[in-house]
Amino acid sequence: MIRVLIVDDHPIVRDGLVAVLQDQPELQVVGAAASAGEALALAERLQLGVVLLDLEMPGLDGIAAIPRFLAAASPPRILVFSAYDADEQVFGAIRAGAAGYLLKGAEAAEIVRAIHAVHAGGSYLAPRVASRVLGAATGKRRVASGLSPRELEVLRLLAQGLPTKQIAPSLGIAERTVKFHVSSIFAKLGASNRAQAVALAAQQGLL
Repeated sequence: MIRVLIVDDHPIVRDGLVAVLQDQPELQVVGAAASAGEALALAERLQLGVVLLDLEMPGLDGIAAIPRFLAAASPPRILVFSAYDADEQVFGAIRAGAAGYLLKGAEAAEIVRAIHAVHAGGSYLAPRVASRVLGAATGKRRVASGLSPRELEVLRLLAQGLPTKQIAPSLGIAERTVKFHVSSIFAKLGASNRAQAVALAAQQGLL
């Protein structure tokens, strides 16, 4: 069961998310907060799997709150749920450690898919956000990253949101080898998760 905390300062959005998610198999909404500060207080006593987090809130904003959620002994996965897809919000959230980025207006099925994806250790970017991330590479010179040709192949599949178990057969290598390449990519790019690796790679013109 994936324990989910919803964080949004708009009551209608917050209540709507609770209604959508509470009846989903394998999901359990364990809390709903109207601010990042309230959410962090709840996180201290709740064993969370995923935080569905708005960014624009009064007081502490979502981007500033992400590292504080991730500082917990058993940190949750952070899935941003925002009305904004400007570079400042998208790249700011990913650099802070968000594992996924959804836009408000997403259908219930997409929200559920994204929660499952990030909880499983993957990443999820809404199509419009993914286009923005990949578009950041347009017109930029490819820079020396130290990535091997195989690592670049793995990176491009990561950018498509594929999990390890799908990357392995598509490249004809073992899952363990894929995980080794992913760890190497993270180290070379200075990334801490898949979404961050894709964003950094796009900024460097590697995709």
